[in-house]
Amino acid sequence: MQLPAPFLADRAAVDDAHALIAQHGEEAGYAAAARAEQYRVLGNHIYFARWRQIERLITYLSVEDVLDTVH
Repeated sequence: MQLPAPFLADRAAVDDAHALIAQHGEEAGYAAAARAEQYRVLGNHIYFARWRQIERLITYLSVEDVLDTVH
């Protein structure tokens, strides 16, 4: 499986992803997508993009296979 590594703007994105995973478990990606959609409807493209990236990060973290070179 080939997933591109998600872009991380800052450490807070990782913290937000971890909080959603702790709170929602396997449904964390859906929770991030819902937040992104809320901001899209509001017209806030900055937070829409941020939560889409967090959604991708959650997906990336949920894969149990090795996705890249291990050093």
